[in-house]
Amino acid sequence: MRLRVVVSAGGTGGHIYPALAIINKIKQLEPDSEFLYIGTHNRMEKDIIPKENIPFESIEIYGFNRKNLFKNFKTLRCLHQAIKKCKKIIKEFHPDVVIGVGGYVTAPVIYAAKKSGFKTVIHEQNSVPGKANLFLSKYADRIMVSFKSTIKSFPEYKTIFTGNPCGENAVQVQAIDKKTLGLSSNKKLVLFVMGSLGSSRVNEFLIKTMKFFQHKNYEILFVTGKADYENIKQEKFPSNVYVVPYIENMIRVMKKTDIIVSRAGASTLSEIIALEIPSILIPSPYVPDNHQFKNAKDLIDHKAAILVEEKNLKGDILVRTIDEMFHNPEKMEEMKYQLKDFKLENSATLIYNQLQELIDGGK
Repeated sequence: MRLRVVVSAGGTGGHIYPALAIINKIKQLEPDSEFLYIGTHNRMEKDIIPKENIPFESIEIYGFNRKNLFKNFKTLRCLHQAIKKCKKIIKEFHPDVVIGVGGYVTAPVIYAAKKSGFKTVIHEQNSVPGKANLFLSKYADRIMVSFKSTIKSFPEYKTIFTGNPCGENAVQVQAIDKKTLGLSSNKKLVLFVMGSLGSSRVNEFLIKTMKFFQHKNYEILFVTGKADYENIKQEKFPSNVYVVPYIENMIRVMKKTDIIVSRAGASTLSEIIALEIPSILIPSPYVPDNHQFKNAKDLIDHKAAILVEEKNLKGDILVRTIDEMFHNPEKMEEMKYQLKDFKLENSATLIYNQLQELIDGGK
């Protein structure tokens, strides 16, 4: 069966990569399906999606500014124009279903689709729903969530726990050969990565931290993010610390990682859970509603991860924590065991099944 699907997600990899995981699952099960991706004109998706050979349409849209209310006049004007453009694009493409996978770009897309008579679905990755998805819950025929605790935030009669599709995708990806990154095949690996956009504040601390890893019997892969890389690469690091700006398909490296130090974005957590990687989580305090801290809370409460808040990044705290983990393999195994309770290995398939049921006439 050939499906015609409009997908929208934008702003960060935490929205874009789950969208791609859904697209790839549909392609796997329905190879003749056609897709149209609607994203913003000025954020990550405009570069990522065309490289995947997925037809891409851009709209000019901005999030509401809480600090400068006057800027919201432009936002409202762009929103009105974006809805008109989306109605035209969607009617011409005539999809079987329109899927919103997070970010403010999805607001005009899902709203326009519903008002034009098309079936609509949204997926929420975070434990605390974003404002766009809360608004769109009235216009979505189905709502899919990554955390069971999120179900109560939406109308329960049309909300389904599917998990995050990045988890299923992570299991299927082939692991990288560490030698291609200059790493040793027989040494433990600690991966530092602060999300698709990086974090300048945490990077400043990590630059000072890396000297403490000298003479350790494990290796460090420090993913800086593209914005900070040029400055950071000028620094001197121990020989067991490897610094890169970005890694395409990070999951391939995660499969060879013994400990990961990362933010607590929903997609990253779904991959950590799927691959059962012991982790040190540093939730970003700069995201709406402190949702990364809340994303991580279930793992922390079940001793499936270790929490270090950004405000507590001082001295050699990360080095001491990592050494303690390596010196206590029983604790590492316990973390892996606890992660099993959070696993949902067929998330993308569950999402596909829900889409198919909706398209076939389900409500």
